[in-house]
Amino acid sequence: MGDGHAPGPSGREDVLGADWESHRPAVFGVAYRLLGSVADAEDVTQDVWLRAAGADMRDVGDPRAWLVTVAARRSYDVLKSARFRRETYVGPWLPEPLLTGPDASEQVLVDESVGSAMLLIMEELSPPERVAFVLHDVFGLEFGRIAEVLDVSVPGARQLASRARRRVAKARQSMPQAPKAERERVLAVFRAAYEAGDLAGLVRLLHPDAVYVTDGGGKAAAARKPIHGGERVAEVMVRVGSQWRPDCIDLVEVGGELALVFRREGRVYSVDTLQITDGLITAYRRVINPDKLSHV
Repeated sequence: MGDGHAPGPSGREDVLGADWESHRPAVFGVAYRLLGSVADAEDVTQDVWLRAAGADMRDVGDPRAWLVTVAARRSYDVLKSARFRRETYVGPWLPEPLLTGPDASEQVLVDESVGSAMLLIMEELSPPERVAFVLHDVFGLEFGRIAEVLDVSVPGARQLASRARRRVAKARQSMPQAPKAERERVLAVFRAAYEAGDLAGLVRLLHPDAVYVTDGGGKAAAARKPIHGGERVAEVMVRVGSQWRPDCIDLVEVGGELALVFRREGRVYSVDTLQITDGLITAYRRVINPDKLSHV
């Protein structure tokens, strides 16, 4: 995320002043939620800074809403083009992992909407639905502003948000969030079993219908399709673990939830997020695309 500061201040930038530093996390936060990419969100944040530095912010009554709206409009443009890129993406696409723990270089607004499971749910929404949902349900913007971003009527913006909300609620019912203590326990047991190559131990932790998804993006060796079934997933993990033995596996916070970071020879090999229900792993998502790990 860089040093968190924009270019050196001058006249108009002084007017923005501390407001930029206080609202910058929201600018980055809305862009990341809409795009699922740290790199793209950083680019949007820089674009918003340049726009704000060149504007007369003295006439802006609500700087946060103004900045978030500008970020959303730019993200919406990127999101529409990103849909085409996703269609040509090699293998499964997963959100770019965002470190959100106390040691992260940027403190964003953290809630379940930056978790990998929620970002994947929102990926199924149309770009207008995603924008309407994030701006209204996460950031609390009024529908008048949302309508301007999407170039629709206010009733149309309400309808988009409502439709998105129903779809998100339905999807969330099938993947309830495990309590923090349960995640810590399952991840600790999983790490021990993985490091030991304990096939039986991994099978016990995986739901019989578990799915294993790897995102290599054509830049790293990864399965081109999700792997289904607890025993099959465990077998693949043991085989991969024996071929590629990490120097360490760290527990870190990614997207507001505990996750695993695999390291070898001083570099990050993968960032793994898990969906856990009733003490069992129902989904295991591994990002190994190096382009998505350079900031970790």
